[in-house]
Amino acid sequence: MPESPEVQALAEQLDERMAGHSIASVDAVDRRIVKTRERLPASVAGARIDGVRRFGKYLGFDLGGQWMVLSFGRNGWIRWRPGGTPDPDAAGYAVADVTLEDGALMQIAETGDFLAVAVWMVDTPEDVAGVADLGPDPISPDFSPADLERALGTRRKQIKALLQEQRSVAGIGNAYSDEILHRARVSPVVHAAVLTAEERGRLYRATVDVMRGAVADRRGVPADSLKQTKVAAMAVHGRAGEACPVCGDIIVDHVFGGASAQLCPTCQPSRAS
Repeated sequence: MPESPEVQALAEQLDERMAGHSIASVDAVDRRIVKTRERLPASVAGARIDGVRRFGKYLGFDLGGQWMVLSFGRNGWIRWRPGGTPDPDAAGYAVADVTLEDGALMQIAETGDFLAVAVWMVDTPEDVAGVADLGPDPISPDFSPADLERALGTRRKQIKALLQEQRSVAGIGNAYSDEILHRARVSPVVHAAVLTAEERGRLYRATVDVMRGAVADRRGVPADSLKQTKVAAMAVHGRAGEACPVCGDIIVDHVFGGASAQLCPTCQPSRAS
């Protein structure tokens, strides 16, 4: 699933390329992605793009008085085609085409078996419930230890699930939660309520370092390569059976409560929750 570092890098690229241009046409190839039936994407033909911004894992296009907000779901992404010619060999299938007045094409594509891409046409991004409910964003320079402390509190909830809870902390998904917990040396199944002050401090530093570091590393990577670059950069996520880059122990795939996490049993020992 695209997470906030990749969406941020994509937003910056699209903002540089699209801001100041106008939309020639929007073709929702698969109408199921449109979540605002009373306002269709095709209605924005001719609108000027004032900017492209990220909201958690959402992408927002500022159209001067209205917004097009995009959620990639689990397997959605963007294909940018400067010449306007789709790539017939690209993975997945296009669910919408956004063409600019200069002929450039932004395809919104779904690469999974289940259609989860969604598009809203709204007055403000906060008109989308998922955006309105977002918690503090660790990529923001304003994200503080107090923000994380409010999210953790004394909740009897496993810390991996809590990190992925968008109303508690915005933009973190399955992959980066594994990376953060490995960096913080915290087991994914421990409950927030039993974390010590030292562990909470490590968790805050790891959250900020992993998320902001990933944003810096993704900048300049072509949109078509952002997902692959993310996968290649993982220290533990998706690395079950490989050696931990910190201690050399073997990374394991830990399944719990219908979820899973990749972790190092030495760096992240089990403990009572």
